[in-house]
Amino acid sequence: MRVRPVSLEKLVEEIADRLASRESDNRLRVALDGAPAADPGRLADALVDPLRVRGRPAIRVDTSDFLRPASVRLEFGRTEPNSFYTGWFDEAGLIREVLAPAGPDGSGRILRRLWDAGVDRAAREPYQDLPAGAILLVSGPLLLGSGLPFDFSVHLEVSAAALARRTLPELAWTLPAYRRYRDEVAPETFADVVVRLDDPRRPAVVEGGR
Repeated sequence: MRVRPVSLEKLVEEIADRLASRESDNRLRVALDGAPAADPGRLADALVDPLRVRGRPAIRVDTSDFLRPASVRLEFGRTEPNSFYTGWFDEAGLIREVLAPAGPDGSGRILRRLWDAGVDRAAREPYQDLPAGAILLVSGPLLLGSGLPFDFSVHLEVSAAALARRTLPELAWTLPAYRRYRDEVAPETFADVVVRLDDPRRPAVVEGGR
């Protein structure tokens, strides 16, 4: 295994090249997996324009828009890490409204936002038809290992010490869920790209794994 330091700009270009090189006639479903401390949405957003320049339209989806209703996800309290690990995200809704339609035999008609957690009701977002050859960028935590149908995955790895240091105090209760994810799923062992982000200014690509 080799850990190769890389600038954020170079990382974005390398991932964009790999994604754009995939068969252009097919849609591509990409997971950008990481805890909030790793800010996977930032990487997803940074990929949109480079992919467009390479002739591949990119569509952004964030799993924060696919939470379960508060009555379900907070059934055992607002700070219960096991509930966060297993029950906060509406994986069935994400598959039904996004990943299955974006798949090779899907309709190509997706819903980018399903639930508005701020008001705890359906987001009432209109359906959107994916362009030909679209690359779907889905960002969020705990995305891998549960059977979500992705075609390509990027895992943003943060050490336990860095995760504890960079997690907001009001979210410290989620740390046991990320430890469980690391121990039970070990996403760094099978993701297509693994990026170490202990220091967000100095990413490093882990090579020689998958």
